[in-house]
Amino acid sequence: MQTTSPLGGYLARRAHRWVPVLRLLPRAGRATVAAAVVFNTAIGLLPLGFVYGMSLALDRVPQVVAQTGGWGRVVAAFGLAIGAFVLQQLLAPFQLALSETVARRVDGYCVRRLMARSLTGAPLAALEEQACLDLLSDTRTAFDRITSTPGDAVAGTLSLIARYTQLLGAAVMVAVVLSPWAGFLALLTALVVRFGQRGSLGRFAGLWKGLAGARREVDYLRTTGAGTAAAKEIRILGLNGWFTARHAAESGRYLARLWEGRRRILFRPFVGFTLAGLAGGAMVLRELADAAGHGRLDLLALAVALQAVLIPMRFGVYFPESDTKTQFGVQAYHALLEFEELTAGPAGGRTGGAALPAAGPERAVRFERVGFHYGGSGPAVLDGLELELEAGRSTAIVGFNGAGKTTLVKVLTGLYAPVSGRLTVDGTDLATVDPREWQRRIGAIFQDYVRYELTARENIVLGAPGVLDGEASRAAVERAVDRAGARALVEALPRGLETVLSQQYEGGQDLSGGQWQRLALARALYAVEAGARLLVLDEPTAQLDVRAEVDFFDRFLSTTAGLTSVIISHRFSTVRRADRIVVLEAGRVAEQGGHDELMAAGGRYAELFRLQARRFEDPQTEPESLVEAAQ
Repeated sequence: MQTTSPLGGYLARRAHRWVPVLRLLPRAGRATVAAAVVFNTAIGLLPLGFVYGMSLALDRVPQVVAQTGGWGRVVAAFGLAIGAFVLQQLLAPFQLALSETVARRVDGYCVRRLMARSLTGAPLAALEEQACLDLLSDTRTAFDRITSTPGDAVAGTLSLIARYTQLLGAAVMVAVVLSPWAGFLALLTALVVRFGQRGSLGRFAGLWKGLAGARREVDYLRTTGAGTAAAKEIRILGLNGWFTARHAAESGRYLARLWEGRRRILFRPFVGFTLAGLAGGAMVLRELADAAGHGRLDLLALAVALQAVLIPMRFGVYFPESDTKTQFGVQAYHALLEFEELTAGPAGGRTGGAALPAAGPERAVRFERVGFHYGGSGPAVLDGLELELEAGRSTAIVGFNGAGKTTLVKVLTGLYAPVSGRLTVDGTDLATVDPREWQRRIGAIFQDYVRYELTARENIVLGAPGVLDGEASRAAVERAVDRAGARALVEALPRGLETVLSQQYEGGQDLSGGQWQRLALARALYAVEAGARLLVLDEPTAQLDVRAEVDFFDRFLSTTAGLTSVIISHRFSTVRRADRIVVLEAGRVAEQGGHDELMAAGGRYAELFRLQARRFEDPQTEPESLVEAAQ
């Protein structure tokens, strides 16, 4: 059996960490990377020119004193040193600009990868796992510039060229003017201390990674307590003191673990490598003193050796342009790689391959004994569901909380794949269809629909972005606004459709809940204008009163007549105009039919409908009676 040496294992681990990051270099642009290499090499060599120039000047001063040489040669030597120094200062801003360009280009590529995976590529179930959430939090924290990014790691790696060029040049100088052994020892000591220091930093970074969950909790408390989303409730309920105390307590526990681990990881290696550096430096300086004492070095060699030896001796210090950038930037990129690995596989669990009819659904969407549960062994939310959604008709799904309505929508829209059974469109199993092909045919309004801080037009166009453009898009927006009954709303905005829907921006304006409802409906109707064949509403009016909700659904059903639509609601009275009503209980269809048909049958729907109606007619009716009726 082959065994790996400690050095081989170390090199393998370093390669595992660094090779993926170095593969990002082409993303910065070959010309930019080449320029960065040239500038960093020059910045590494120029200090050596300064060392040689100053040493040469010192060597020539005695010649002037002895009148064996002129001041011109001294001035020329000083000119060489000053020229090297000035040129280094002139190149430094260009080096910083190139580093920033490299970092931003690489980060742009990584952000696009993160967005593509988290928004469309990752199965929704994977995004609910704590391991994925921790990795996603660390990656996002980096791109929020709180910690270093993958781009910083690449730029920091290029910056190390200057450091190592300078180190190698100084070791060569020591080897030439003192001895090859002294040059080798200075180089070896510098590398031992350097890699020891980086190894300690790497172990500390591992500790940091292990505290991702605790850090996410602290971040949540800080952003919630200092943000605007919960500001009203925090002020009214007097929660500021609670958030402050809780944040202080959780931060204290987090930092105590971090600091204890830091002392444990860094203290002993620091002492050990400091002693190693002192020993190596002392040996080189002793040889230098011995050579000078025995007259083996002239003034030029002595001056060069003294200055050159200091460069390796200082090589174990912290490099601000690269150390934390490379360590935590590499860690951020590996968090992205791990996130991509954990969320690998088609979103919704489908593999693609089959094609849907161009105009589908033309006949029906069918749930065929569909079962679904969250997690590996959670309780069944959909339990052998048999349901047909007829094309061109409106179907209302009603039921109390926990009946499985929202989960049905998630399966229908391809966010989750059935655990058992299948979902078909005109006979085609959606498990064989690319999820994006199916989702492009869907317009949806969810209960927690997003209120984008964008213009009113953009809020509508996001129902089907990129499908229509130019005049076709503008005309579709106008039709969607009219069909949604939002014309008066749009005309009342300061800049019409170009108004930003947030007061946090100049000229922006907030909307009321009812106004956002109409705009959300316009967004869904824009998707229809762009070719969507199925409209889904998942309790988008849960926060409205009954009268406003009835008005919303009446308008929706009137403007979408002839389209395939699915309406989710827990209020039975608001969907009575739907072509078909399905009562869902415990993940199964308990009853279905038209409103009049179900009322005449006197079954579960009629019982719950009358009970809800009495609740609104008689405010004294106990809410518990509704729960009892649902059981």
